[in-house]
Amino acid sequence: MKKIAVLLLLCVLFSSFVNLKSTIIYIQPLGEVNQESLNYLKKSIKDFYGYDCVIKTKVSFTDDILASSRTRYEASKILKKYISNDNVLIVTEKDIAYWKSSKFPEWGIFGLGRRPRKTCVISTFRLKKKVTNQRMLERLKKVALHEIGHNLGLEHCTNNKECMMNDANGTIQQVDREKIWFCSTCMTLISKIK
Repeated sequence: MKKIAVLLLLCVLFSSFVNLKSTIIYIQPLGEVNQESLNYLKKSIKDFYGYDCVIKTKVSFTDDILASSRTRYEASKILKKYISNDNVLIVTEKDIAYWKSSKFPEWGIFGLGRRPRKTCVISTFRLKKKVTNQRMLERLKKVALHEIGHNLGLEHCTNNKECMMNDANGTIQQVDREKIWFCSTCMTLISKIK
C-alpha cells in the first residue's frame, strides 16, 4: 500500500513538473520591434512566471486591424486576427487603441489581454515617451506580465495600488507606481491557476 501511495505521489509531482515546463509563451513581433525589448521580455516572463519563451518571426501590419482613425491599430482586432491555441504575447511599437465607450470610441492603451484566453497584445508606443530606455523596459515588463496575468485568469486588482494587476486607466503614472509583484490576493489566485 505504501508503494502505491509513493508511486501516486511521484506521478502527481512529475505531472506538475511536466505541465510547468511544457508551458511556452510565444512572443510575436507585429511590425518592426526592437530586439533588445524582445529579449528583455523573454527573460522577464521566464523570471516571473517560469515559462519558457520563443520569439517568433515578425508579421506585418495589415489594414484590417486599423482602428477607426486609421492612425492606430485596434487591439481587439489584433487579438481576433492572431487568436491561437498557443500562448502568444503580441508586441508592437505602433500605437494601439480599444473601443472603451461611445464617449471614448478609440481609447489609446498600453496592452490588452482577456480572461481567460491565450493571446494578448502590448505596445511600446505609449511607454517610451520622455523616459530612459531602462525605464521604458521596466514599464514594458509590467504591462506584459499584467496582460499575461489576464490570460491566466486574473481580473484587475483593487486590493493594493502597487500590485501589477491594477487597471492603469490609461495613465502611465499608475504603471510607474506599480511594483513588479502581485499582492497576496492575486498571488493566491495565480498559484491556483498555474
